[in-house]
Amino acid sequence: MKKLFSLITVLTFTLFIGSVFAQTGADLKNKTPEQRAQFQTEMMTTKLELSPDQTSKVQAINLKYAQKMDPIIKSDAGRFSKFKQAKALLKEKDTELKGVFTADQFKQYQDFEAEMRDKMKEKKEAKQ
Repeated sequence: MKKLFSLITVLTFTLFIGSVFAQTGADLKNKTPEQRAQFQTEMMTTKLELSPDQTSKVQAINLKYAQKMDPIIKSDAGRFSKFKQAKALLKEKDTELKGVFTADQFKQYQDFEAEMRDKMKEKKEAKQ
């Protein structure tokens, strides 16, 4: 159970926080990369008020990284290995998103990620 929760925490950072926060680990494994990317894009479009041009670019980025993340999600590798892989992908994804978002949108995106990390910590501490 702790391993599953740790995986969810790692993926939360990688899959634009909110998409994983609302799902269980089993649900996440059962979603296709296309479904995860679509959910992330819809969330970003709403939260960051993206233009249609930004939305199409963000959709492509989200799909690209959801496809790269899929084997990590479904692998039997240890959580540290998954964490390292997911963290590296997140860094790459953030770099690409930074090129699409305005400075204000990128700040909002980072603030939302931090907020969701805090919520995940609180949730984890409440379970212990």
